[in-house]
Amino acid sequence: MILIQVGASSKNKSGKKKGALDFNSGWKYAPAPESKDHIQLKNRYDLFINGKFTEPESGKYFDTISPSTEKKLAEVAEANSNDVDKAVNAARHAYEKTWSRMPAKERGKYMYRIARIMQERARELAVIESMDGGKPIRESRDIDIPLAAAHFFYYAGWADKMDYSTPGAKTKSLGVAGQIIPWNFPLLMAAWKIAPALAAGNTVVLKPAETTPLTAMKLAEIIQEAGLPDGVVNIITGAGATGAAIVNHPGINKIAFTGSTEVGKIIQKALAGTNKKYTLELGGKAANIIFEDAAIDQAVEGIVNGIFFNQGHVCCAGSRLFVQESVADVVIRKLKDRMETLIVGDPLDKNTDIGAINSKDQLEKIKKYVKIGIHEGGVCYQSSCSVPSKGFFYRPTLFTNVSQSSRIVQEEIFGPVLSIQTFRTVEEVIEKANNIPYGLSGGVWTDKGSKIFKVTSQLRAGVIWANTYNKFDPTSPFGGYKESGMGREGGLHGLMPYLEVIH
Repeated sequence: MILIQVGASSKNKSGKKKGALDFNSGWKYAPAPESKDHIQLKNRYDLFINGKFTEPESGKYFDTISPSTEKKLAEVAEANSNDVDKAVNAARHAYEKTWSRMPAKERGKYMYRIARIMQERARELAVIESMDGGKPIRESRDIDIPLAAAHFFYYAGWADKMDYSTPGAKTKSLGVAGQIIPWNFPLLMAAWKIAPALAAGNTVVLKPAETTPLTAMKLAEIIQEAGLPDGVVNIITGAGATGAAIVNHPGINKIAFTGSTEVGKIIQKALAGTNKKYTLELGGKAANIIFEDAAIDQAVEGIVNGIFFNQGHVCCAGSRLFVQESVADVVIRKLKDRMETLIVGDPLDKNTDIGAINSKDQLEKIKKYVKIGIHEGGVCYQSSCSVPSKGFFYRPTLFTNVSQSSRIVQEEIFGPVLSIQTFRTVEEVIEKANNIPYGLSGGVWTDKGSKIFKVTSQLRAGVIWANTYNKFDPTSPFGGYKESGMGREGGLHGLMPYLEVIH
């Protein structure tokens, strides 16, 4: 039998939990659902090749469903190798005949236009993102969609300034970029990939995740509306076989992949011995470190933001928490109290803090890891919040009494599951934080600037936040070390992988 502690375990004479707030006995938020009346979804989406929506050669389609309702949203085309070939040929023709010959300032104008249309349709894009991916509307509306537009704005500004990107050298575009993105930030990841490629003068073949293709198809509509020349951006849908066909296509000059470390290793092997450039943004198991001199309430909110608000569905999620021994009890108590206030439910409800898990398979993976954590001796605590009976949902969960070798500490779960360890010295926590295969991101909470510099200089992670977490900006590079991949996205660092530098 597997036992999970739900809410606080001890109660006083009145039946209320000791040391915890009684969140379930008071008032509750009334539903505040975002309207779906204004969105436009087709029953079927074809492949976007050479500026037109084209039926797949095989005639095959697959369903994309809402993880919060388990209802079908639309049918989406499944591209085979012949469809990939058409998309790559269209991108090659557009590159050689149109895009690479176009004045850079004109390329920038198209990108500005795409960004503005994204802003105009932001409300629709946010709702579809939450329906298709399961994330709360607050996150889609306030973070994902504005950041996606911001990336197009930022890289549009770079389009006619390539000579300033490499002082003393010239740059040249690569050709056709094959891009494969995951399901956790569908539209934002598309912007991360497409915008720098276009600014550098390349053309694109993009494949979104099979479980979250809809905002990518809406982006195809925006690209049409913006009048981007045919073939400059091609968006094709499918599963692993479609992605493999893109990676292995001889007409591709550059591969950009965001996804699991396992698939990243396969791609790396496939590209070995070829002349293709590549960037890989892979898994993570970020360390969030709280020192005794930190602003505890602020840090607790940062923990919640880093792992629970996004369902743990970001590769940089702060899924490992290290707390200095002297404040561990108070931090864990405050964290449990805060977890009790979190609302799990309809992603389109503006009150929802934690939406739906992206797919049934992902939900089963989370459940499997929680069982593993308990069997390994971890003490599991879950919020006592209610969970919808329909859809793929999971309560926010934390583990204490875990060891450095525990699988839930070492392996990426991609769910709202937090493991907590304690430490005494700076040297100890740095050693523990680095003792992991990943090196994508991390967080440090302290009142001492000198401590921030010491820790951040020794953590092997690509992005480290100080006294905040999960803050992104188009001008800032993002990427990791070790099994978290290679290369960077965002900022000038994200532009350079799409360029050949000529000295």
